[in-house]
Amino acid sequence: MSLTAGVVAVQGDVEEHVRAIERVCDRRGRSVSVHEVREPGVIPECDVLALPGGESTTISRTLHRAGIAPEIREHVASGRPLFATCAGLIVVSADAGDDRIDELDLLDVTVERNAFGRQRDSFEARLDVAGLDEPFPAVFIRAPAIDTVGDATILATVDDRPVAVRQGPILATAFHPELTPDDRLHELAFFEPEPAASSPE
Repeated sequence: MSLTAGVVAVQGDVEEHVRAIERVCDRRGRSVSVHEVREPGVIPECDVLALPGGESTTISRTLHRAGIAPEIREHVASGRPLFATCAGLIVVSADAGDDRIDELDLLDVTVERNAFGRQRDSFEARLDVAGLDEPFPAVFIRAPAIDTVGDATILATVDDRPVAVRQGPILATAFHPELTPDDRLHELAFFEPEPAASSPE
């Protein structure tokens, strides 16, 4: 069965996400067509979607101005997977703590931008991530951190601060998985979704 994937190409490591998706699908024996999303009309055709990092205020404004934001919301509402990284996490959050950002309010978390410092404070860390058997080589660049978590599930922390969470079809990280050759988080995001919660009796 062929898969259609989208990578929101507003800013960030678009090509790196494309290659990671292609590697995962190749390993799973799935054919895939990956589209770079810059305008409306593409996301409704996508089975899975990635929202890369960049500058969160710019990404937020562009998504709304281009008419892509409603399509991302509908993508998630329909239960299709979304993988948001770094600034992507900020944009999908409920509260980014910055009036310049028009959050998509898809992930029940609040975040702190640049929580781990500026560009010069970038670092790498081997993280224990729920759902992965071995530590993940995470790259943090002007990384946010998650301050409060509502309905989302924490998957990984740094210094007791959440840096990876999952809520329904959304997996979000404060770091850049696409900057490593390790594509296990893309696989976790797109092929091993969190089981649906059971309905109340």
